[in-house]
Amino acid sequence: MEVLAKRLSHLDSQVEGALRVVMFYDTLMRRRVDLPALARASAGLAECVAGFRLHGTGRSVRVSPDGTPAPTPPSPASSTAPITLDDEEIGAVWLERPGPANPLDEVLLDRLAIAAAVVVERYGPARTTMADPALVELVISADSDEAARARALRLLGFAAALPVRVAAVRSPLPLDRVAGLVCPGRPVKAAPLGDVGVVLATGVDATRFPAGTRAGIGAAESPDRSWREARTALRFTTPRRPVVHHDDLGALALLAQVPPEVARDNADVAAVARVAANPEDLETLDAYCATGSLRRAAEVLHLHHSSVSRRLDQLGKALGVELTDPTGLVRARLALTAWRLLDD
Repeated sequence: MEVLAKRLSHLDSQVEGALRVVMFYDTLMRRRVDLPALARASAGLAECVAGFRLHGTGRSVRVSPDGTPAPTPPSPASSTAPITLDDEEIGAVWLERPGPANPLDEVLLDRLAIAAAVVVERYGPARTTMADPALVELVISADSDEAARARALRLLGFAAALPVRVAAVRSPLPLDRVAGLVCPGRPVKAAPLGDVGVVLATGVDATRFPAGTRAGIGAAESPDRSWREARTALRFTTPRRPVVHHDDLGALALLAQVPPEVARDNADVAAVARVAANPEDLETLDAYCATGSLRRAAEVLHLHHSSVSRRLDQLGKALGVELTDPTGLVRARLALTAWRLLDD
């Protein structure tokens, strides 16, 4: 290559420069550098800020010519090029050159993009749990076509043959930590979406969610449907039942489709709302509805069963139902659940 470069340099100095750029990146590839090193070398060669971004992880790096992180806010890119792997765009590289572009910038970016694709293919998807929210949203959106969804899943590192489950999470802990706990040793990606965290995984261990976390887990194989199920299941979580599988809801899931104004106008739901003004009454009603037994409710509340019996008598009168009757218990459970859904 060096001999060829010397011969061509007599014909055109720009050709010589282009060949030297190619040789520069060939050397970097032989040294098996990683992406940050590739960016640093490119910034030094271009004598301006160079950067790259991977769509699958949202990872972005900008480097100054001296090899240090580039200052923020970033300057407008003077030239860009896509990082392409197997005919799919997986990211982008760019230069932030003040003033006019250098004649060799196009060649430099082309070789940088090729080198970046080689590095990504060599080392595989990034081992980080957090993902680009836009890419995750593409996976779970009902408006995405199947080709776009499949491409997004691939960029996130999920094999085409693997089913992907979705969990909707609210937690005081960092989302990546939660995702790592419930999906050990399995492909998993997570991203915030509004006030809810989205976890994509090939399998979710519901027993590993940390304390203080609430989660709804979808069951459908299609990620968009699994997401809808997960959001619904999340609405049914309570302090006593912080993790809910959509499959476990059965016909109860239909309550999530009741319009809020219809639920509020229901006499049983309105009665529960009045009872809920007293935390002690609400706790008693919740314990009894959850256990279906006066004695088990007393154990949960750490009270004597006679005390719980008196409370239930008072609650039954306030609700207008006989709580010890099977029909009354069903009405109370449905009303309590419908009332909770109003707060979501």
